[in-house]
Amino acid sequence: MNYIVGLTGGIGSGKSTIAEMFQQLGVPVVDADIVAREVVAKGYPLLKQIVEKFGKQVLLQNGELDRSKLRQIIFNHQKNTQWLNNLLHPAIRKEMLRQLNQTQAPYVLWVVPLLIESNLIQYCDRILVIDVLPEIQIERATKRDKNKIEMIKNIMKAQVSREERLSYAQDVIENNLELSENSQNLEQQFSQLHQQYLLLAQ
Repeated sequence: MNYIVGLTGGIGSGKSTIAEMFQQLGVPVVDADIVAREVVAKGYPLLKQIVEKFGKQVLLQNGELDRSKLRQIIFNHQKNTQWLNNLLHPAIRKEMLRQLNQTQAPYVLWVVPLLIESNLIQYCDRILVIDVLPEIQIERATKRDKNKIEMIKNIMKAQVSREERLSYAQDVIENNLELSENSQNLEQQFSQLHQQYLLLAQ
């Protein structure tokens, strides 16, 4: 298997933005959120099981999964959350590991919001945490997903604390500022980390 850098951070930390910047350097990225969408794509068996469990209310007009609606349904019901996790997590893990194995590059960036919670750090050679203040997480997540603050706080509660996440990190990128204010500093950090990972992967 390739040298794997696990990238993680809480909701609204900017994981996707950071991953895109690595991608622009030619680094292959395996993104858990993208894989999670792929395994429940229209026509796939897992989507059919979700509809059988929660009804057609979880579908968009085009037949695809309405992820926002599903999130609303499960976050107030622990049993539903557990059922969905038991259905999806093994399929997502299997597909992510397949993609990681197939990648041909010095190192691969593996973007997983619940890297620590799902005990996936065992597959990583190094952990990179995107760190932001909790109030900024809430502000970004409510603006991006148009979710209520209460729901964002519930999602944050389901994730490990900021302190615990940082305790696993070998590398940390602070991402409290807007990209327009912080791009030069971030690019410098990326360049240094990229060179470091290339050396470590040898």
